[in-house]
Amino acid sequence: MKFCLFGISGIAPGKHNLKDPRLDQADKLVEAQKKTCAQVDVVEEKELLTCDAILTSHAALSDLLMKDLDFVETRMSRDAGAAEKAVLQKLADALVSEQPVSAAGLTADELAVISAHNFYSNKPVVVATETELAAPDALLVRAFAASGYISFLTLGGKENRAWPIRAGLTAWEAAGTIHTDIQHGFIRAEIISFADLVAAGGETQAKRAGKQRLELKTYVMQDYDVTNFRFNK
Repeated sequence: MKFCLFGISGIAPGKHNLKDPRLDQADKLVEAQKKTCAQVDVVEEKELLTCDAILTSHAALSDLLMKDLDFVETRMSRDAGAAEKAVLQKLADALVSEQPVSAAGLTADELAVISAHNFYSNKPVVVATETELAAPDALLVRAFAASGYISFLTLGGKENRAWPIRAGLTAWEAAGTIHTDIQHGFIRAEIISFADLVAAGGETQAKRAGKQRLELKTYVMQDYDVTNFRFNK
């Protein structure tokens, strides 16, 4: 996934590890040869329209929203129909109140009315605090969650790894993130919640405590599920 910087300096474009402290916890509880974080791409302002989320500061937020407000006001002054003007007015009210298009509360029908237009802020807009600007690891983790993503874990052996996926994906879909062979041969997913992993003091201990569940293809993955996929090879 891609995060676009707007009015923020101090974060270098490129790939960044998501330094979620929960992975550090898991890595202390389960031995593995290495630890592998989920990653995100941080890109420059020129990719505003194609990124998954925007990272900005309080100082730059109004400049970002003004880009969309200028378009909305220009469009309303031209040949927009009544239905479109009603939606555009709703957007204008939100933008003036420093709410991005993504937070304007549009219905599916209203979104369809303006589907021909591209808005800069029609994606999650994450406003960094001063603390996060000084130490951006926490900002990237927060933006990841705000953008509708979660991670699941595979632990032990060669690596303890966090795998990024869209929230709402099933176990069968998540299996394909690792390898399509696992998805095609999917039998079941063995799941331990992260809370149960920590409470038990490790994966083996959680299994002994009866905290491992067997889930089928349709199981909806939860954030930081500790997962082992069983599949036909």
